[in-house]
Amino acid sequence: MIAAGSKEERERISKSITEKCGKELEAKVQELRNPRLVIYNIPEDITLENATRTIREQNLELQLEEDAITAKFIYRMKRNARNLVVEVNSHTRKQIMNTRMKIGWVICNVNDYTHVNRCFICSRFNHRHTECRGEETCPLCAGNHKLRECTTSQNEYKCINCVTYNKYNRSNTICTNHSSLDKNCPSLQALLMKHKQNTDY
Repeated sequence: MIAAGSKEERERISKSITEKCGKELEAKVQELRNPRLVIYNIPEDITLENATRTIREQNLELQLEEDAITAKFIYRMKRNARNLVVEVNSHTRKQIMNTRMKIGWVICNVNDYTHVNRCFICSRFNHRHTECRGEETCPLCAGNHKLRECTTSQNEYKCINCVTYNKYNRSNTICTNHSSLDKNCPSLQALLMKHKQNTDY
């Protein structure tokens, strides 16, 4: 496996391998996922059905093509704010990130959307509770009980994901004295970094 710093560099390396070693080696470039963006505080009348058309019509300066943006889902935050997640290509992302998005009568902030699923049952990453095959694990102390039953103090928190990582990486251990809900969790940050590396920015 060869890691490259950019799309252009990947293509140069792939072409060079094919030209020089085409009979012995096959260069296969990993397909990167399209970026996703989150558009914050969208108006109540915006739906998945009308979001793309509204964005294109109200942001003509972006000159967005019909298939350049795909509305994926809407989710609510505290205070009932609605956020829209869209999928775009790398060129469209650069266009949108350099402007302020107009939707209805609102100017909306836009940011990259990177998200890692965390199971509410076993507190581990990369799956939802509906797919869980693990046992109940407290997200605060890694004990076998529900979150609401936990009596552990904050200085005794333990992250099940980092504990698991250390179990298989004894020569390169990471900090475990935090909850699996911590946004600064090393295991979470590693997954977010991997997500970014596999995205075509």
